[in-house]
Amino acid sequence: MSERDDRLFDLVRAATVHLLPAEGKDSPLWGSGFFVAPGWVLTAAHVLRPHLLTDRQTAFRVRGEGVDAEARLVRWLITDPRCPKVPLAEDLALVRLTGDPDEHSHECVWLTDRAAPHSGALKACGYYPEPREARFRIVDAVINGREDPYGLIIKPDIDFPSGMSGGPLLDPGTGAVVGLIKSRRKEKDGGKAVAIAALRRFGETYRTVMAAHDRWHGAEPVSESGDNWIDLQHGPSTDQSPAWTPRDRRKALALLAALPPPPDEPTVRLIAKEARSGNQWAGATPELRTWRDGHGLLYEGTAPLDPLIFLRYMRLVGAHACARDADSPALTGWIDERLRGDTRRYLHALARDVTLPDGLQPSPEDDGPERIVIPYPGPGEGPVVALLLDPVIGSQPVRFFWQVWYDDGDGLPEVHETDGSVHGCRPDELVQALRVPLGGLLASKDRQGHPVPLEVALPAEHFDTAVHRWRFEDIAALNDPGHLGARRRLVLRALERRGDPDNLWVDRWQRMTAGRRFQGWRMPPPGAVDTVGYRGAECDRIPVMCRPAGQGTGRVAMNRALESGHGVALWHIGSHPERACLPECESLHARIEKFLGALGSLSELPDRLRHVRQDISEQRADSAWAEPLALLYDDPRRPLPDEETDPVDAPL
Repeated sequence: MSERDDRLFDLVRAATVHLLPAEGKDSPLWGSGFFVAPGWVLTAAHVLRPHLLTDRQTAFRVRGEGVDAEARLVRWLITDPRCPKVPLAEDLALVRLTGDPDEHSHECVWLTDRAAPHSGALKACGYYPEPREARFRIVDAVINGREDPYGLIIKPDIDFPSGMSGGPLLDPGTGAVVGLIKSRRKEKDGGKAVAIAALRRFGETYRTVMAAHDRWHGAEPVSESGDNWIDLQHGPSTDQSPAWTPRDRRKALALLAALPPPPDEPTVRLIAKEARSGNQWAGATPELRTWRDGHGLLYEGTAPLDPLIFLRYMRLVGAHACARDADSPALTGWIDERLRGDTRRYLHALARDVTLPDGLQPSPEDDGPERIVIPYPGPGEGPVVALLLDPVIGSQPVRFFWQVWYDDGDGLPEVHETDGSVHGCRPDELVQALRVPLGGLLASKDRQGHPVPLEVALPAEHFDTAVHRWRFEDIAALNDPGHLGARRRLVLRALERRGDPDNLWVDRWQRMTAGRRFQGWRMPPPGAVDTVGYRGAECDRIPVMCRPAGQGTGRVAMNRALESGHGVALWHIGSHPERACLPECESLHARIEKFLGALGSLSELPDRLRHVRQDISEQRADSAWAEPLALLYDDPRRPLPDEETDPVDAPL
């Protein structure tokens, strides 16, 4: 063990604490934790749960080297506190010292910013009970496996005692804490841990804590021994010159922490990709809550990319802030200073001459009644979320299996989550079942002012499912249109069209997208009993029905339209006589005709319908006519994944 390692272990010992009841010096310890920012302690949620189950406001003590203070739980990730086992992804809790944090002088660990999960050797740190007092211990450990998305498997032959749960996992190679001890195996050695990336699930609290973490380290604090974390960290290997050093990283993250946080995750992703000249990072994209998280995408494995890429990223973040009246002279000055130290002047333009992508320019102020219409994305033109609802064969009443897909617009789409139930969900159970997997994905992918579109794929017989009325939030802000159809571009797709599109569908779509003027085409056409009338319809005509599409005449008409290559249609999901139309049907067709006449392109249709739905949600006059309308917008250029094919080969 080197002198440098000994000094690093002294720092992690100074930042590690144990948690115990508020009363009495000799009370048994509950478990371990560690300081991640001034006054903030991270621990395992299961350490606190038995003691705070009935009252989460109960005070307890945090004790470590030079610290003995009262603390309270701020938040844990547990969704069901009474469940006997805490899932890996939920086994984190953030604790705050009571009173003024400046009253307590303590060390804080350095948390890794790298997106790549750790593997290999590390040190497991924590406290364990002794008869007289708790003792600190460091144990050799090896990560040799993962349980997605946040679980780390600690290799057998590692034995750490009870009480170390909640303690930090230190990577001696980089000098960063990469995880938190969850548990040891019963009657076995080894155990499990939670990756530090799971901290991002705390959302706004994570932003607060990480900003405090980066500001604290950015002030270059020195321990009683004269050390600090960054001075003891290994930088890139000596053959990498020039290099992005730990000191560069510390300064960069401190400056980024001083800026307003990013408005949404897609903004961070777009800027990181632009910094990498359009090149995608390896692996899945993690949650991106802060500018720090985007900095963590600029690595290849454990090695940082060229310093100019980091400086380009920071310049882009600075440009984003400046465009929103949040300029940072300190950030700009440091970038220029760091650039002067790089002798490759012929490459400086990469980090100096940057322009925000068009999608990140501030939206113009909306001073009038006319709202901006966002075109629906075609292949490679932007992200789309898709929900596939597949009826369970033979189930009465109907039940659905679901799949949630995400297409970021840059490559092949991926399955985000799949229904794990045995029997599927009844229609009235879908909203609750999809609240976290679909609602959470939509929230994470929305850009400010640009909610991600949602496609719901159903068999035609279920086209009258009122998905535009769904809402995932129990409580929404007064000015927030909480229903899916009012908040985002929401369209239906035909599940029967999985896989390669047929020629009729492709040909009609190509001719429709080339058009600039559209009108309604009443469906079913008078006297049409076969597909001839549907195939002969002009391509500037959008089929419109004043009746449901999933039953009776409407179902026959919709099937004819799909067989004839129609990819766009509007219909009324409410009740309708089987034979004659009602007087209000004429009014509906007239309204739709006027609505379609405002289109400048086919891709405007989903967002223009969203505007009307938003008017309905806000109870604006003269808009209720569109409330029962459903929209088929089925783009054959992005076919649904075939049921029999490998998901990665099936673009949406």
